[in-house]
Amino acid sequence: MPKFLTSAQVSQYHEEGYLSPIDLMSESDAIAIREQLEEAERLHPQHINAENRNNAHLVFSFLDDLAFNQIVLDVVEDLIGSDFSLWGSVLFIKDPGTAHYVSWHQDATYMGMTSNDFVTPWIALSPSNRETGCMSMIPGTHKNHIRPHDDTFAEDNILTRGQVVKDVDESSAVDLILRPGQMSVHHGEIVHGSQANLSQQRRIGFALQSYMPNHIRQHIGKNMWLPVRGQARDEGDELLHRPVGNMDETAVAQRAVVNKNFGDILYYGAEQRRNY
Repeated sequence: MPKFLTSAQVSQYHEEGYLSPIDLMSESDAIAIREQLEEAERLHPQHINAENRNNAHLVFSFLDDLAFNQIVLDVVEDLIGSDFSLWGSVLFIKDPGTAHYVSWHQDATYMGMTSNDFVTPWIALSPSNRETGCMSMIPGTHKNHIRPHDDTFAEDNILTRGQVVKDVDESSAVDLILRPGQMSVHHGEIVHGSQANLSQQRRIGFALQSYMPNHIRQHIGKNMWLPVRGQARDEGDELLHRPVGNMDETAVAQRAVVNKNFGDILYYGAEQRRNY
């Protein structure tokens, strides 16, 4: 029996490649986390900014708490089993009135994993809707494996390479409308993207990218994993540690190493490299 999801939701995920919305917390609790995030941006601008939004859960306790939220983990367990680790996280923030967007893509394209059967929770810390630039999914595309992508490095595309998957049937796209405190989850191979934020407020999403069964291995860079649930990973993997508090010295040093490894993997073989 599933721990949190219904059997119908589990079947829907495997058929369509995503689930949304899932109630995670109250709107007021989500806004409180957003306030902590924006305070962190003010206090530590060199550590959390538009070019440094990867793996902030390794240095900020309030984001680590989200990574280990029991509902999040129960949902993940319902979808991929009881033995899994977290590879990384990304804050996707679109400021009001900016042209920033996310092109149609598949997350797993450049992640260098031995299997792409993993799940990404995306947690809304502000309203995520058509006006603010919510995610849109192309249902069922996770069944077709990785499709060809073009690396565009387009200026307003906030993906690392500005990668774009070819020949997307946009007429089948489904918008994922989320209030603060809700989340969606999606498969590593589903085609998805998001448009610009046309509103007067920030659109803030926290993607736990991704929770992976412990048998999955990294074959480009180092195997660096945050243990979450179940059996230990293979001997020789580098196991990461949760932060003791916000910006503790050991955690900051660990994140720097992880982010370099992250970048080396995501830009492997690329013709150029951006600062994020």
